[in-house]
Amino acid sequence: MAARVILAIKDDRKNYSPKRMLRFGAAVIDVDQAMPEHSASRRFRSLFPFLLLPIVASSLGLAQPALADTHPGQAALVSEVARDTGKSPAALNALLDQAKMQQGILDAISRPAEAKPWSAYRPIFLTDKRIADGVAFYREHRELLERIGKQYGVAPQYIVAILGVETFYGRVTGKYKVLDALVTLGFYYPPRATYFRQQLKTLLELPDNHLAGPLDTLTGSYAGAQGWGQFMPDSIRDYAVDAEGDSRIDLQNSLPDILASVANYFAKHGWVDGGPVAARAQPDGAAKPLGDWQAKPQWPLEQLEAWGYAPFQHLNPGEPTSLLMLDGLSGPEHWFTFNNFYVITRYNRSPMYAMAVNQLALAIMDGVRSADRVQ
Repeated sequence: MAARVILAIKDDRKNYSPKRMLRFGAAVIDVDQAMPEHSASRRFRSLFPFLLLPIVASSLGLAQPALADTHPGQAALVSEVARDTGKSPAALNALLDQAKMQQGILDAISRPAEAKPWSAYRPIFLTDKRIADGVAFYREHRELLERIGKQYGVAPQYIVAILGVETFYGRVTGKYKVLDALVTLGFYYPPRATYFRQQLKTLLELPDNHLAGPLDTLTGSYAGAQGWGQFMPDSIRDYAVDAEGDSRIDLQNSLPDILASVANYFAKHGWVDGGPVAARAQPDGAAKPLGDWQAKPQWPLEQLEAWGYAPFQHLNPGEPTSLLMLDGLSGPEHWFTFNNFYVITRYNRSPMYAMAVNQLALAIMDGVRSADRVQ
């Protein structure tokens, strides 16, 4: 609705002075009455109608000029999401406006568990309780697990181990609001702002039926990961599965969706059914130093044997492998790592994380077989 200044002529034959009035829709303001001659300079009087515009607009409930972003870069992100999805900018802003920058999230990301050496990291995840609870979980949901494992070609114990490491089998899925986490890291954490801004954008773009509940109620890790398997928004978009067939993906409350999504993630990243994951290596005194570990297998196993690294068990000499060294309780541990180990590092890039998942999976499977023998 346009505002305009109306010039009216006083009905005074002796003094033909203009009468200035401001019309905004149905509202008319007599400027000369509102701003008498003695109250301001003529220059200010000439500007007065335009100074009144925001006041009049506000009184009529009309749109105001956009306020500054609640978060730095918010307007640009909202513009991108609205352009790509057709979602309402007002609704997107309303969501982001309620998100809070959390100093605790910035503190948490600065001290990840992966900063510990393997000797301190391993005991966090390879506890008797975590193993026993993993065995119990496997046995309770065996039929579902083995069906999904067969469908996706992924060993079920590794699906269980992911849930065990990530959330203690769904018990600890995170206390932070996902919106707070991704806003904090996407707008206020320069070292990884590009990555987390992309995750926030994806979260805002996800269909409602891909989430466990309303977006502003979701909770998760300090990094914005959700559900039992701690999927980031990009992973929900690309790998999460509606295994229940109810036209929803619920990684918090639907066990079939949770298990199938982890299995699908592994399968899509190249898990080899029945393939090796990791195996101990014994270097001899003249073993060739190989430098930094490479996640993707680099050489056939027989090449590493020729360089002085002997396997503790029989393995395919042509199997592609890399060599990993970890700081164990009794000193350096050398490991051959294979394609399936690499796949686990696509879930979390830390080799210690992948090793913890591997060893927990093996311990769970040993426990399941032992329980089977007792029956």
